[in-house]
Amino acid sequence: MTQPAPAAPYVATRRALSRRHFLRGAGVALSLPLLDAMLPPLARARAAVPPTAPGVKPRRMFGICNNLGLRPDLFFPRDSGRGYTPSPYLQLLQEHRADFTVFSGVSHPNVDGGHPSDISFLTAAPHPASSSFRNTVSLDQHIAERIGTLTRFPSLALAVNGGARGLSWTGTGVAIPPEGRASDVFNRLFLQGTPEQVQAQIRQLDRGRSILDTLAEQAGALQRDLGARDRSRLDQYLTSVRDLEHRLQESRGWENKPKPVVKVPAPVDPANPAQYMDKVKVMYDLVRLAFETDSTRAVTLMLNSVGTPVVTIAGETITDSYHNLSHHGKADEKLAQLRTLDEAHMKLLAGLFRDLKAVREGEDTLLDRTMILYGSNLGDANAHSTTNMPTLFAGGGFRHGQHLALGKDGDYPLPNLFVSMLQRMGLEETKFASSTGTMRGLEPV
Repeated sequence: MTQPAPAAPYVATRRALSRRHFLRGAGVALSLPLLDAMLPPLARARAAVPPTAPGVKPRRMFGICNNLGLRPDLFFPRDSGRGYTPSPYLQLLQEHRADFTVFSGVSHPNVDGGHPSDISFLTAAPHPASSSFRNTVSLDQHIAERIGTLTRFPSLALAVNGGARGLSWTGTGVAIPPEGRASDVFNRLFLQGTPEQVQAQIRQLDRGRSILDTLAEQAGALQRDLGARDRSRLDQYLTSVRDLEHRLQESRGWENKPKPVVKVPAPVDPANPAQYMDKVKVMYDLVRLAFETDSTRAVTLMLNSVGTPVVTIAGETITDSYHNLSHHGKADEKLAQLRTLDEAHMKLLAGLFRDLKAVREGEDTLLDRTMILYGSNLGDANAHSTTNMPTLFAGGGFRHGQHLALGKDGDYPLPNLFVSMLQRMGLEETKFASSTGTMRGLEPV
């Protein structure tokens, strides 16, 4: 390697590192984080140290995105506060009025692009339709990174008719493919493998740990050739490697623990994509079981309606595809059928609330311990608008029973709610994505 000219605070013996420098061992090549020694002298700058988060209380979050939205004229109440008059859609949730808050005027700043904005629903990463777009970490994965070892599954990413399109994204902006078959997830959650299968999984975890040990040794040797700031940053990197090792060790422990026993039959996946609402119901039932058994504390569900064909609903006539109905052009017949679909969603949501409230956890119900975010990336699917997103937030130990009318132009940052959710999970976070604070008007019990 070439020897750069001395540059404070480094001494002449420090080596310049290639930007493509790797740690290698056990057949694995792991790229290093960007270090000052990889930059030209004038470009070197101190990196921010990410905050750490303490342990959390046993609470859960469930993020649901209906990516074709809801008719805003039937969803949003006309008045605000605790004495608001429920809209036609909210009347279907009236028995749970004290258990949820409805928001109006919220959006993700700079998240535009119409349909592609659904991948930013839980990340708030700007301009998702841009050719240079790169997503950021989703709310559920931010939580899973910090408390995921407390449960058998750090998180669950689910979808209805979603294919590979989901809501969960890693810290490096990589999509986590969602599970679309409730029966497969049920088997992972509750069916114990054979002893041979369990031991095979443990061996896989052990191999992962040995790889991390090898890489950590090489990284430690590299530290001797780095300056003070780079050593500090590499130490942070090593800490994250050791944290991953710890999480793998925790996973190893879960493999030897019996899975929960549930006295319900495995779900049957509706075979026809047109059985859209039946699929939603099956997923809701699965999530309730996952939370009830404390198998995970972070779940996302993409309700992908864009590619859904004509939906079948018992006793109702639907003659066009879900997507075409969302682009109704104010045609009365399409608006009526879209209302039928939206109302079916509200009835299913009411059923989810009812089922969670029926499960006791000490003095609380499961809904009291579960934060449910239900909304859409589109404020008005007919216009592809991404402002004034229809948003409903239930459970989780907050003072609900209100309509919070925020942002006059639909521009109040929804990520403020994410910060409130993180804090309710026990994480000392003050910022997430484009947030400006916690959610105004939303108070914990």
